[in-house]
Amino acid sequence: MRPARRVRRIVQVAAAGLLLAAAVQEAAKPRAERTWRGRVLGVPYNLNPPTWTRIRASYWSPEDSRLFTDRVIGVGWAINLHRARELLTCVFGALVRDDAPPIRLRRPDRG
Repeated sequence: MRPARRVRRIVQVAAAGLLLAAAVQEAAKPRAERTWRGRVLGVPYNLNPPTWTRIRASYWSPEDSRLFTDRVIGVGWAINLHRARELLTCVFGALVRDDAPPIRLRRPDRG
């Protein structure tokens, strides 16, 4: 098996394991306390059906300074494309001119 294929397979197995762990974690709660969203091993999950509001908040959120936001559905993170555009504009601007503002990268909030 080629190395790239092996890495892809490991990532798939890890994602499936996290998804299973999230489902088991929610199923273990009393029915009234199940929200179907939270964190498992520090990785966010949301198993609720997606809404347009949540899709936009995950993938295009100008008010959020994080690059990686919680996924709309499933386990893991999404990329805030608005923040990615800002960072790329800043990086390419810095490459073109010398007076560009410094690039500020922030880690996602942990909570």
